[in-house]
Parts: sequence; structure tokens; C-alpha cells
Amino acid sequence: MSDLMQDQAPGLTLEGAVATITLRRPRQHNRIAPEDSAVIRQYLTQLETTPGLRLLILTGTGEKTFSSGYTLSAIREQLDSRFEDMLDHIERFALPTLCVLNGSVYGGATDLALCCDFRIGVHGSRMLMPASRIGLHYYPGGLRRYVTVLGLASAKKLFLTAQTISDQEMLRIGFLNDLVAVDELAATVRAYVDGILACESKVIATMKVDLMAMAEGSADEVILRMHYAESLKSPELATRLDAMNKRGQN
Repeated sequence: MSDLMQDQAPGLTLEGAVATITLRRPRQHNRIAPEDSAVIRQYLTQLETTPGLRLLILTGTGEKTFSSGYTLSAIREQLDSRFEDMLDHIERFALPTLCVLNGSVYGGATDLALCCDFRIGVHGSRMLMPASRIGLHYYPGGLRRYVTVLGLASAKKLFLTAQTISDQEMLRIGFLNDLVAVDELAATVRAYVDGILACESKVIATMKVDLMAMAEGSADEVILRMHYAESLKSPELATRLDAMNKRGQN
């Protein structure tokens, strides 16, 4: 069997300004093992000091499942702060994050996806949050992300009924930003990459922080105004406006 089909820890690849973390246990539906939390956090720490990096992509191996979530047999003894800390680290990662769901998503992997800024899914995929079915009261950070991103009504349905939902409902409730055919996935990812790379990185960083603070109700008006004022005086704005004026696009 080729190395690509062997179950192993998440991998990291760098291609220009884009980093990709890939879940690599296709025979186990890309489950997240307890030790994977430390691996992913190590990658995140490394990427935080990688020069020229502009975007982080998270995806899975294969064409059926993005991830089946946290290893069920480890929930009672090993579902500890390591997993939550890893998810919070992704959520607070300074650069834009894009979750490319190559298939269905279950359990804790749904929260992994919600930690990302954008989520692209493929037709035929499904989503399930089985916490209440197995008797698990979900951890606070995950509950917060569900409510913040999806809204209270959708969070209640997913947590309190443990129903599987379709790809169309995943799109409707805002779990997915885009739903595409498998053969359109690469082009859709490329469009996100090109869009992000065309934007000013400093502004993206401050706006991501401010948007998240607003969503959580913790935004500071002074900081918001400071970021706005700094951008007005920035050489990057002046350079981009001059370039647009020269092209006659003002």
C-alpha cells in the first residue's frame, strides 16, 4: 500500500505563501487522535514565524470523509484541554484559515472546521454532531463557536437532536461558505487563495481580529478606530490607490 494510504499523523506542506495541514488517516475516516493536538499546535507555532506566509488551509486525505472527529475510544480518558487548546489556537491564528472539507464531517471535526474563517464543502457530504447521543455535554468553546457562527436555532438542532444534516443544509445554516462539485473544489480553493493574496496582509490581520471581537461582543471602539486610522495613513494604502488611479479604476 502506498504511503498516501497509510494512516499517520497530520502533515504540513508549504507552497509559496500557502501552508496546508492535512489529516492523514483515510482508513479511519481521518479521525483526530489525542496526540494529533500537539502535532497540529506545533505546526501552528512554526507557521506563526514563517516569513511570507499568507494563508493556512486545513483539509483531509481521500474523497469520502474530511474527518470523523475525535477518537471515540479516547473520549473518556484523553479528551482533555489539549484538544480544546488546539482548536482555540486555530481560531486565533493570525492569518486567514480555510477549511477544505473533502467529504463528510462528524463530531469534534465539525468544531475544527468552525475554527476556520472559511469552509468549502463538496456535494454529497454530510454533517453530524453526536455529543448528546453518546452522553457528552460539549465543552464551552465548541458551544460558543456553534452559537456564534451558526446561530442559536441551528446549534440547538444539531446538539439537541443529533440529527445528520445534508450538504444543502450545511450551506443554508452557514456551516459552509461554498458547496461545490468535487471537480470544482480545486478551482474554488484557488479563487480564495488568489483573493486573499491580492489583499493587503496587514489590513486582513487587523480586520480579522476586529470582526471576531465584534462577533463575541468584546470589540473595543478605541482599537477599532486605531486600526482604521492607521490604515488611512499607511504607505500600503497610498501605493495601492496610486496604482488604481494610474489604471483609471478610481
